[in-house]
Formats: sequence, structure tokens, C-alpha cells
Amino acid sequence: MAAITAAMVGELRAKTDAPMMECKKALTEAEGDMGRAEEILRVKLGGKASKASARVTAEGVVASYIAGNVGALVEINSETDFVAKNDEFLAMANLAAKLVAEQNPADVAALSALDVGGQTFDALRSALIGKIGENMTVRRFQRFETTGKLASYLHGTRIGVMVDYEGADEQVGKDVAMHIAAMKPVALSSEGVPAELIEKERSVAQLKAQEDADAAAAAGKPAQSPEILAKRLEGSVQKYLKEVSLLNQTFVKNDKQSIEQMLKATNTTVKGFTMYVVGEGIEKKVDDFAAEVAAQMAANKQ
Repeated sequence: MAAITAAMVGELRAKTDAPMMECKKALTEAEGDMGRAEEILRVKLGGKASKASARVTAEGVVASYIAGNVGALVEINSETDFVAKNDEFLAMANLAAKLVAEQNPADVAALSALDVGGQTFDALRSALIGKIGENMTVRRFQRFETTGKLASYLHGTRIGVMVDYEGADEQVGKDVAMHIAAMKPVALSSEGVPAELIEKERSVAQLKAQEDADAAAAAGKPAQSPEILAKRLEGSVQKYLKEVSLLNQTFVKNDKQSIEQMLKATNTTVKGFTMYVVGEGIEKKVDDFAAEVAAQMAANKQ
């Protein structure tokens, strides 16, 4: 059997970027044949990526890229926040944002198929999964191409905002992006708030009104008229719309102005925005450590 030297391991690692021990094992299995060892690693790393693909990815990062009037916001997820801080993972996220902006893929599948130095972006992702041993997924992206200007704001790497606006003062665009990250509006104006959110708020208001009516009846107080109840419900809905629509929100840097007033004063128009919060809406797995230990002990006894 051929001796496996540190130089051979280093050469294979340089070619494949695989972990050192994986390189040594592959070379040993290949009896020192570098080409065969590369093939073995491809199979092993692909297997690792396949096994990892079923695991939940609720951590990760938001990355942004702007070049002139074209930009992109991308969310890429990982299993743990530890991997989300990995330099190679961050580089992959930044590359994804750049690819989306420059090549305009139709969806995540199209992004995954884009060429990156002779391999697909998905192959690059799979190789990194194999190297780190943790699942990683491209969750979503939004591309902007505007006749106006673009501004972005990243709160760390967990909240990302991109704003499409028209105006002379670039600081205003940055201020609006920062405001969105802080106040998390769901739409530009009240007219853009999704109907399902409005109905949910109306339902909550109705339940609250019923609780108040029941409490009043129990206390022997007269019931409110249907007209008053209807006004209460509508008031609750209007208050909600004001809280979640960007233009109606109070500007975080000046509580004497609404965003709409600030934009008017600076002769700025916001045409649209996107905000991503890492893991938003993803159900995270909650590990029961005691149960896991008990199961492991039972398995060892068998």
C-alpha cells in the first residue's frame, strides 16, 4: 500500500476543499491514487449533502447586493447560527445576491442552476454542506431593477431591507430602509395590507368586543348598540392599518413626523420595498435533550 503523506493530503484538500481527515481517508481507500481519491470524495460529500437535506434550516443570513439601479436581497438558511457566521457560508450568500442581481434567475431552481466557475451554484452549495456537515438552503430572493435609486440596510445579518425610491438625498433612502427594519411594516400603504391580515385583525377585535360585552352583562351594565360596536371594530382595524403601513408609521428618527410627511418634506417617493427576517415563519425543531439521552442509553443496552 502506498504511503499517504501530508503533502498528498494537502494537495487533495487544495483540489477539493474537503476536510483534512476526509482527504486522508479517501487517499487511503484509493491507495494513493489522487484521481480516484477525488471521485471518492465527490461520492462521500454528495452523500453528506443528501443526508443533511432533510434537516430544518431556520437560522442563516440575509445578504444584499446593489450595482447602480439593479439590486437583490437574498435569504440563505442553515441549521445553526454558528454556521451562519462561517466566512464561506457568508461568501456563498453574498455570491447568491450578486448572481440574482446580475443574471435575473426566475426562481430558486434557476439560481441553483447558474454557472459559477465551471460548476453550478447548487454544486457549490452541496460541496459546502459536505465540508461543514450541515444543511443549507436558498429560501427566497427579491430582485430590483428600477428607474430610480436603491438603498439597503442590514441589521447584522438577520434582518435585511431593500428600498426602491426616487429622490435627491441618498440618506433618506438609507433612513427609510433602517426604519423598515426597526418597525417592520407589512405594506407601503394601508391599501396594500393583505386582506387575510385585515380579517385576522377584525376577528381579534370581534373577540375582544364579545369579551367586553360578556363582562358588562355579568356586571349588570347595559349592552352597547350595534352601531357603537361596529364603530369600535372599524376603529380597531384602522388603528392596525396605520401601525403596519409604512407611510402611516411614525418616523423612528423623528416622532413628530410620519414617514409620509418626512418623504414629502424631502421630495422623495418610495416605490416599494422588501424586508426579510431570517427564519421568519419557519417552524424550528425543539430538541428534548433528556429524551434523546434516554433513547441513546436504551439503544446502547440493546
